[in-house]
Amino acid sequence: MAFDLIIKNGLYFDGSPRDGVPRDVGIRNGRIAAVSAQPLDENDCPKVIDADGCWVAPGFIEPHSHYDVEVIAAPALKESVRHGVTTVTVGSCSISMLVGDAEDCSDLFTRVEAVPREGVLPLLKEKKTWHTPAEYRAFFDQHPLGPNVCSFIGHSEMRVVAMGLERATSKLKPSAKELAKMEELLEQALDAGMLGMSLMTTRLDKMDGDRAWSRPLPSTYARWREFGRLFGILRRRGAVMQGAPDAVGKINLFAFLFHAVNRFGRKLKMSMLTAMDLKSQPYLHVLTRLSGWMTNVLLRGDYRWQLLPHAFQVYPRGLQFNSFEEFTSGEEILDLKDNEDRYEKVRDPAFRARLKKQLGAILSRGVWHRDFSDAFVIDCPDKSLIGQNYGEIGRAQGKDPVDAFLDLCLQYGEDLQWSTVMANHRPGVLRKLLASRHIQIGFADSGAHIIQMANYNFALRMLRFVRDSALAGRPFLTTGQAIHRLTGELADWFGMDAGYIREGDRADVVIVNPDGLTDDVEKIHPASIENLNLKRLVNRNDAAVDATIINGQLA
Repeated sequence: MAFDLIIKNGLYFDGSPRDGVPRDVGIRNGRIAAVSAQPLDENDCPKVIDADGCWVAPGFIEPHSHYDVEVIAAPALKESVRHGVTTVTVGSCSISMLVGDAEDCSDLFTRVEAVPREGVLPLLKEKKTWHTPAEYRAFFDQHPLGPNVCSFIGHSEMRVVAMGLERATSKLKPSAKELAKMEELLEQALDAGMLGMSLMTTRLDKMDGDRAWSRPLPSTYARWREFGRLFGILRRRGAVMQGAPDAVGKINLFAFLFHAVNRFGRKLKMSMLTAMDLKSQPYLHVLTRLSGWMTNVLLRGDYRWQLLPHAFQVYPRGLQFNSFEEFTSGEEILDLKDNEDRYEKVRDPAFRARLKKQLGAILSRGVWHRDFSDAFVIDCPDKSLIGQNYGEIGRAQGKDPVDAFLDLCLQYGEDLQWSTVMANHRPGVLRKLLASRHIQIGFADSGAHIIQMANYNFALRMLRFVRDSALAGRPFLTTGQAIHRLTGELADWFGMDAGYIREGDRADVVIVNPDGLTDDVEKIHPASIENLNLKRLVNRNDAAVDATIINGQLA
């Protein structure tokens, strides 16, 4: 029988940690039909790709996206597919689109994930006809997807459906009937094929809309008895819990570790946010690796930290910066809905004094380092400022860096774009994190923070870092091991039908040209989201991927 597609002359990686070997790959009927050291018969094959000099690997898996809205509007998810991603996971961080009504889902999602409500709510009102996990699954079964999609059910969404928005965002305990409803929804989601449940315990993420504006997500109000009941279902059914400890206090991390340990022969799989080498907390990376080792090795648990495999860089505009939620004066800014009110607030000298004091506090630091001398202007109507940090600008103007920043915000509003690297800035530490078996590669957050981040090519940036480290005489992973971490390892842990390209496997393949792994992978570009009329930042380094093949189709 003829092949539908042949990839020849490539260096083949099957998704295991093994090194690449020269092989030809034949695809037929959406499956890998042959992997051969000899040339395959090209007769009657309509498409032959010569992958000479390239790596032929399983399609990359993104285990943490927030594509929940974009996948409805623009299901090709081109910004991930163009970089070799063939499987994405949605429903992270307690927010999903399975069972709630349109307005509830929008209010849970838009402010937390920094996607404008005016783009999300009308789309959900038009398109969201499902109200059960089975109906959600049925929608995707007929939806023209680009990559493969899998989902969690979000605890915040379940809580709103069971308790109503007002009760779900209050300190009231769920009644027995309400708790039973959450358990029922979780069981239904697992029956429909969802990966598990996601939750959130950091109170920095806030609600949108008019009904519960600026309250923390519903999941943050839950007590551990509520979580424990739901964890029992996940443990019994071998499903995954994805979540996050308190980003500021962090003490509840130990409660998560307690629930992750092996009990009566049953482990609860936990995938948690997030392993980072934070500038604000330079020793945190030791705690994350140590906690993973203690839980998995000593206590026989199944716990993983998620890691973005490159520098964590953000690109805020004016005062639009989610990390302001980490301290009360920053919350005061973002709690104001009207932009004019926000900018009027920062004129107040008393407010500025309070802001500076809190920026300098050490014990309350979360993810952001709070150093405006480590924040650089990248776009501004005054082009002479581009490339300077606020410390330099302040010295030139005889001002404190914070005042220099606020005054420029008052002058230019959101036409002032700036950038800072918050984490993963030390190559030596990043190598240790990437090599740890207690850490999962992902956390690209695709579909969220659309004008502040662009990590769609996270896998390519990791492969470049691995290759360049080896060339510099500091090898820590082989190319095969790195590809395994991005593919087969994730598929095995989550239980996905993905991550490998062996005979009989589904044909999800990426052809990576290592010569295209250049500085271009670090660059960002503006673009639009199809069918949503929203602007975002994307990556554009197309020389690095010669082809992405999904279910045997050249995407």
